[in-house]
Amino acid sequence: MRVLVTGGAGYIGSVVAAQLVAAGHDVTVLDDLSTGYADAVPPGATFVKGTLRDCSAEVLSDGAEAVLHFAANSLVGESVANPAKYWSNNLGGTVTLLEAMREIGVRTIVFSSTAAVYGEPERTPVTETDPTRPTSPYGASKVAVDTTLTEFCRLYGFGAVSLRYFNVAGAYQALDGHGAGSWLGERHNPETHLIPNVLAAATEGRPVRIFGGDYPTPDGTCVRDYIHVTDLADAHLRALGACRPGQHRVYNLGNGAGFSVREVIEVCREVTGADIAADVAPRRAGDPAVLVASSAKIASELGWRASLDLRAMAADAWHFTQARASR
Repeated sequence: MRVLVTGGAGYIGSVVAAQLVAAGHDVTVLDDLSTGYADAVPPGATFVKGTLRDCSAEVLSDGAEAVLHFAANSLVGESVANPAKYWSNNLGGTVTLLEAMREIGVRTIVFSSTAAVYGEPERTPVTETDPTRPTSPYGASKVAVDTTLTEFCRLYGFGAVSLRYFNVAGAYQALDGHGAGSWLGERHNPETHLIPNVLAAATEGRPVRIFGGDYPTPDGTCVRDYIHVTDLADAHLRALGACRPGQHRVYNLGNGAGFSVREVIEVCREVTGADIAADVAPRRAGDPAVLVASSAKIASELGWRASLDLRAMAADAWHFTQARASR
């Protein structure tokens, strides 16, 4: 299948693109490199530098049969400070993409959504039927895209799947034909995710800051859902095969239990061999004690389950960190 991967030079998009190539698909990556990296585009994929607004029709007209859509701005704090950017790029850019798909006749799309659409849920694990009450323009823009997808499925016969997930971690080694390959991992700027920040602290010999140590959890720190980026990519490939004309399916992705901040730090200590210190700071406003997604629906309908544990996430992320440092 000829597949367009928007945002395919970013963290998750590049891993999905690499797995698509490995599965024998003909892959084109569209990315403006505002947050992605050209060297993350996997060998075997065609790369087009550009935006959704400028290049969607051009790359789709080259024979694409399906789209995996990752291109978006994704910083919650930035979305609060500059909401227009998120509405323009996340929603506006997606509408441009969908209109180009409609005009050219491409009707299959898998959308990279987020569990941020649920805001601060009343219960956990969160299910797909729980209300969407985003607390940021970032989350709200993703809800708006989901609504748009539902309408394009109803009105134009699109087949769409939206995948909602919390925290993605780990790295993926894209192998070449000789059994060697390059690691694809997180290179965010600024980096807001816990595991790469803990690993950076190990590398730099500084303490990690924990926001809140008195939550009603087993060790007093927040519990969050984490899944390995390789498991996440597998879910996207399964979703690609599950798109049906006229249907918009929504699935949560998670590990089903969650890990506390202290658990993450301890696993990173084991993986790195470093005695990573942790300083407890006051809670951050709006941080729920526990956020975990239920993946029962996608397990039942597509047979997907998270297979890689927290140690694998930290170990692979550490391999990526060391590979980057040795360059």
